Amino acid sequence: MTGRRLKHWGWGYEDQAPSRAELEQAAAGIRERFGFGGDIEEAVPLSDVELRASRLKAPAELGDLFTDERYERVSHALGKAYRDVVRGFRGEFSNPPDLVAYPRGESEIEVVLSWCEAEGAAVVPFGGGTSVVGGVEPRLGDRPVVSLDLRRLDRVLEVDAESLAARIQAGATGPRLEEQLRERGLTLRHFPQSFEYSTLGGWIATRAGGHFATLYTHIDDLVESVRAITPRGTWESRRLPGSGAGPSPDRALIGSEGILGVIADAWVRVRPRPRFKVSCGVEFDDFLAAARAVREVSQSGLYPSNCRLLDALEAGTTGAGSGEKSLLVLGFESAHHPVDAPMELALAIAREHGGAPGEVSGGGQGSDAVGAWRSAFLLAPYLRDTFVACGVLSETFETAITWDRFEDFHAAAMEAARAKVAEVSGAPADGPGAPRVTCRFTHVYPDGPAPYYTVMAPAVRGGEVEQWDEIKAAASEAVIENGGTITHHHAVGRDHRPWYDRQRPAPFAAALRAAKAELDPAGILNPGVLIDP
Repeated sequence: MTGRRLKHWGWGYEDQAPSRAELEQAAAGIRERFGFGGDIEEAVPLSDVELRASRLKAPAELGDLFTDERYERVSHALGKAYRDVVRGFRGEFSNPPDLVAYPRGESEIEVVLSWCEAEGAAVVPFGGGTSVVGGVEPRLGDRPVVSLDLRRLDRVLEVDAESLAARIQAGATGPRLEEQLRERGLTLRHFPQSFEYSTLGGWIATRAGGHFATLYTHIDDLVESVRAITPRGTWESRRLPGSGAGPSPDRALIGSEGILGVIADAWVRVRPRPRFKVSCGVEFDDFLAAARAVREVSQSGLYPSNCRLLDALEAGTTGAGSGEKSLLVLGFESAHHPVDAPMELALAIAREHGGAPGEVSGGGQGSDAVGAWRSAFLLAPYLRDTFVACGVLSETFETAITWDRFEDFHAAAMEAARAKVAEVSGAPADGPGAPRVTCRFTHVYPDGPAPYYTVMAPAVRGGEVEQWDEIKAAASEAVIENGGTITHHHAVGRDHRPWYDRQRPAPFAAALRAAKAELDPAGILNPGVLIDP
């Protein structure tokens, strides 16, 4: 791959990295706003990274299909979780792939799988590398590894305008596929926070959550059929609007995280680009009252495109509010008809629960509060690199729970996270300089919300990974013990395995192992993710 390069350790491109002067300015602002952090450290440059020698030699007869170039191996060694960014920042790449493969089509994917099986090497499918759960990090000990980067497969291959569907290659990033769909006046309208860099294949493999806060919340809802290359043949389902013909072959691949096959392309449901949009921010004095308003909206059949609730501290941290009131961000959109009426109905529900709506704005931009939230949402992954440099721990955990259990669940999750953060951070529990644990709803359903928790604390310099691992373990225990899912839309990977193993039914795990043994008898595809071979 040539041209503008992504950072080898953090979020975005190399030319987007802040200068020393910009870091110093940011550090001063961080200290003033949060009461902690602000001690700047410099990232280890790529030239100083100590890299294990490759244990594989690229076959010369396959031309440029494989590379062992230093940058490529380093930039494919980690995902983008906090613990990944910290290790990359410090130049710690303990598990680099031995080779990186860049196939240009299905035949070359087949070549890579065949060659790796013969060599006894593992294959880790790689899209945008935005995994935050250890999904692309090859922690495989002495086993050699090839990272299979699919970003050369980035085209919209076909568009069925009559059925409103498109066949898109798995390596297309969000901007790349939207650019091609826009030429037809269409959109997939799936915008995860990683949209700029993540790929369609990655979204499908990890059951990614997207733009819509209600109804079409996951990529699952937008998939019509999937085509994948396995070590034992091609897996392709029939294109249908729906089917009752046995267990769904598509559902087996959606969320499979690369252990059953390499997703090559998929037919996905697209739609005309929206022409009518309205947005509004609604403030609440009480977070739980706001949650009850969200529950009623989610059960009303109005299906807002945006229905995200921020607690007061989250609203204040993002600059969307003063920090004294919770904020509900509401939005409706349509390609076919005005959406002012459903907005008014949703606002009426909010008022009944004590909500105070701001100004309703057209064009989807919303009030100042809505605009501030949107900007903070898009900038968050970039800011985390700065936080790492300035000594701030900033990371998240997310889940989903039914409405009847939400209030008790939320109290338990917050208590567990706050207690562990205070214990491992050495910071005051309250007042200036205290760590922050905040909550927002990213998606809502008639039967429950998807709470998303953010932790910000002074980092333990040199021990950031261990610090976060302790917090994550305590939070994960609270999530599982109180009936939530270990992940709503971030996948399982390697980081969530201990809790996923407890969440899933044992007979299902056995069935999944049997399916993998049939499709991948040598166990080359992403070993250690979801199940052990």
